[in-house]
Amino acid sequence: MSMIDHNRLARLGELLEESVRTGQIAGGNLCVLHKGEEVYYAESGYADIAAQKKITKDSIFRLYSMTKPVTAASVMLLMERGVIDLLDPVSKYIPIFGDIKVAAPEGDVAVNRQVTIKDCLSMTSGLAYNCDPDPASRDAALVYDELDRRLYSDDPMTTMEMASKLGQGRLAFQPGECWRYGTSADILGAVVEAASGVRFGEFLQKEFFEPLNMKDTGFCLDASKRERLASVYERTPDGLVVYHGNHLGICNHMDADIRFESGGAGLVSTIADYRHFAQMLMNQGTYQGKTYLAPATVAYMTGCRLHPHQQVMMAGWESLAGYSYSNLMRVLTEPSLAVINGSQGEYGWDGWLGPYFANMPGADTTFLMMVQLKDSGTFTLTRKLRNVLAAAVS
Repeated sequence: MSMIDHNRLARLGELLEESVRTGQIAGGNLCVLHKGEEVYYAESGYADIAAQKKITKDSIFRLYSMTKPVTAASVMLLMERGVIDLLDPVSKYIPIFGDIKVAAPEGDVAVNRQVTIKDCLSMTSGLAYNCDPDPASRDAALVYDELDRRLYSDDPMTTMEMASKLGQGRLAFQPGECWRYGTSADILGAVVEAASGVRFGEFLQKEFFEPLNMKDTGFCLDASKRERLASVYERTPDGLVVYHGNHLGICNHMDADIRFESGGAGLVSTIADYRHFAQMLMNQGTYQGKTYLAPATVAYMTGCRLHPHQQVMMAGWESLAGYSYSNLMRVLTEPSLAVINGSQGEYGWDGWLGPYFANMPGADTTFLMMVQLKDSGTFTLTRKLRNVLAAAVS
């Protein structure tokens, strides 16, 4: 039975405060849940430095890729209801994918088989993000450029249109051949939309957010809530400055007509809201007396891994050493190889601006952190906090 050392937990707050004081972050908050109860919470710094607006428990953060586990849960729900089959070709829901090509050294070639839902869940689809110089990434960049141009127009791009345009580009490799982090989760958002018959955000609202009391979570933000939206900062030689960019087509200021509901990056939330989702997974699909996913579904969602030939391609991601990947989350399979002191079977994900989520079933412990720092993901502060947490849970 795991125990919590509360004296050691206090170091988490000290590290958070040190990061604010030394200008590493503008502000953030974190919490530790043990056996379903909050055993530690800390907040420090500012949601807006210029306005001296402090971080609070109801500060709203852009999740970016911490959206992905929520998208995976929506796919799992459709799977357990028998609405979709993980071997369904994506083209069943997004027809243009039936003609997709692979960018090979000898030129564009046909796919050996169709991209499946399972490929997208495992990031083995061949779909790429827009940040590399190869053909698949360049094709994605054209779509993101158009998405950004139309963001504040009277014709913003929709979830299905975005997915269809990505399907007109090329894959980086044959489906299932290897692993590459890319736009697969955005494709899955469109799949959920097509399979359910309602907008992706509406599906999430009905099935998860409303019943889980995640009242500040969604792809849009009412004007009355925008004052709680934390500013995004980036490090410069002159210190932290506000970042205004709409990275990956996500509306930074949440003041546009949001039509592209990004399954890979689009949600905003609070630390109080996301803990409800995390605890639902920790409780094998049940939260406060209501069942959202069957225990067998949660076991599948959180316990899969890549095939050995796919796992090889994760070797270059140093912060994920020791982890495998499936269902849009990292899963720790080899703790001795990890660069944090983690536990076998833990799972979760992070976001581009630093929000971080980890469930550790062996210790019945959840760790959540929210910050808004450009290009951070899992960064030094995250690893320090995780190592302190490991010492506090025994």
